[in-house]
Amino acid sequence: MTSKFLRFTLAPAALLAISALAQTGSAATPSTPAARPSSPATAATTPASAPATPPSITGTKVGAINIEGAIFGSNEGRRDVEALGKKFEPKQTELKNQNEELESLKKQLSTQQDKLNPDALDNLKRQIEGKQKSFDRSMQDAQEEFGAQQQEIANRILSKMAPMIVKYAQENGFGMIIDTSKPWPQSPVLMAGEGMDITKPVVDIYNTQSGVAAPASGATGAAPKPAGPKPTTTTPVKPAAPKADTPK
Repeated sequence: MTSKFLRFTLAPAALLAISALAQTGSAATPSTPAARPSSPATAATTPASAPATPPSITGTKVGAINIEGAIFGSNEGRRDVEALGKKFEPKQTELKNQNEELESLKKQLSTQQDKLNPDALDNLKRQIEGKQKSFDRSMQDAQEEFGAQQQEIANRILSKMAPMIVKYAQENGFGMIIDTSKPWPQSPVLMAGEGMDITKPVVDIYNTQSGVAAPASGATGAAPKPAGPKPTTTTPVKPAAPKADTPK
């Protein structure tokens, strides 16, 4: 759930950040080597509010980048997600204990419901219902909190990585960069060949400029999938089987 949430919120942020930087970079480059200043007469007849032609990255090639993979495959991203996982370990242990207690009560209900008197049975069912609600609420809160902090990491790294993506595209003749973070059909991109992918060179450049060393744990070069508190499947309470009437 967290991973999908991250993709949906990260994609518009990446698009806006990179588009804005691409336009700024192109606008700073004059279209001709020696552009003459406008004469006073020409300047006077040009309305001040006339819209400028939107600048764009010039190039003939189409490239692809997995924005999410680049962010969390960088040394900084891997380090910060690993630290976030450790931070949430106590919460995961707490959820695990809650779930085990809940499963124990459900097992008790399943094995003893025929032997308990009505008051004890109702009390046990109320305990299960209350603990189930508490567990579900704690799980949802933990996932939302983890997702929000993971999103903060992604936004912070993206703000520094976006200029590098634009610079790499300009220097290597790319006229368009597509994001392959989401698979088709969630994304309009059906496929992108390996020769188009610029994720690794961008990550290598980012690692060099950030100065963050690779984390000691984890494989090199592969982007770890951010994982927060995982939902635990609880065993549903089975209704008691009706007693068969004994023939008299």
